[in-house]
Amino acid sequence: MIEISQEFGFDAAHYLGNGAAENRRLHGHSFYAEVILRGEPNPATGFLRDFGEVDAALKAIREELDHRLLNDIDGLGVPTLENLARYIYARAKAKLPEVVRVKLRRPSYGQTCVYEG
Repeated sequence: MIEISQEFGFDAAHYLGNGAAENRRLHGHSFYAEVILRGEPNPATGFLRDFGEVDAALKAIREELDHRLLNDIDGLGVPTLENLARYIYARAKAKLPEVVRVKLRRPSYGQTCVYEG
């Protein structure tokens, strides 16, 4: 069994209706998502998945999120770290069936969320 991963970053704004007062105001973060794929490599190519295909799929997700107001993204729900990890997982899994996990980091706060489907 092989695991490969690729990371992408994006910057986005959001606000939360509950929690600490600073979370209720519009504010932004830098996020880093690591998408992990698992499976057996194709014997003919030696690849689990060509990284060019992985990169293309993740660029499309990044484009949906980068420099956006996360509260306006359909299907995301409340823009928590947990929901964002789940959203990225679902979008990546739809294009790359080998996806098994998404690790989403917000380094400025030292926070991480991992979602496994």
